[in-house]
Amino acid sequence: MPVDFLTATQRQRYGHYPDSFSADELARNFHLDDDDRECIANKRRDSSRLGFALQLVTVRFLGTFLEDPAAVPFTVLHFVAAQIEVADLTCVAAYRQSEQRWRHTAEIRARYGYSEFVDRGLQFRLGRWLCALCWTGTDRPSLLFDHASGWLIGHKVLLPGISILERFVAEVRSRMEARLWRLLVRDVGAEQQRRQLAEGTREGQRPSAGAGFTTRRNSARARNQASCDARATQSHCVSGTFRQHRQS
Repeated sequence: MPVDFLTATQRQRYGHYPDSFSADELARNFHLDDDDRECIANKRRDSSRLGFALQLVTVRFLGTFLEDPAAVPFTVLHFVAAQIEVADLTCVAAYRQSEQRWRHTAEIRARYGYSEFVDRGLQFRLGRWLCALCWTGTDRPSLLFDHASGWLIGHKVLLPGISILERFVAEVRSRMEARLWRLLVRDVGAEQQRRQLAEGTREGQRPSAGAGFTTRRNSARARNQASCDARATQSHCVSGTFRQHRQS
């Protein structure tokens, strides 16, 4: 399947803030709890406290750190500053050029348990989850991509480059489609055998007891094998995808 399947809107939205938020969205996505505020209060300057808070809410919401940590919508800036009692919003400009922003990034990752996409086992877990979605549904690749990015954000995994995740989703779906087609072809073959047996009976060609037993035995074997393949498909497909990404 083609790798380049994302829409222009998805590419623009990936790792970027939307233009505006409602009051409910601000409260739901950018609230700082007591532990957050206690950690932030240990920073000495207003610029450090506000910059740290912005980086924290950004990685929680977007799943990544911004090149410009202050490049957030004004409503987000105002909402976060009010929670930590920083009145001068312009102080964040000094934070852009400070070395503290990089130390804060490392601190947030360590304190709140963020991982990289290339860390051991994460691609396998994501791939297995995507395989389950492919197996039980008919979601388009673009929807699977949204599911994948949501899974990464929810599991505190920093978003990889958009082309990396796009290729990963395409490979998982392609492998699942190939496995599904093989199972469907085999199931169609068994169904054709049953139809031929039924047609022969209607035409007066009574099947022998041995033939009936053989047909039932072959059908049972096909059903059992299909069940085994269904359980093994997820592990097989994601293992192959994971090996490819680890080698690249």
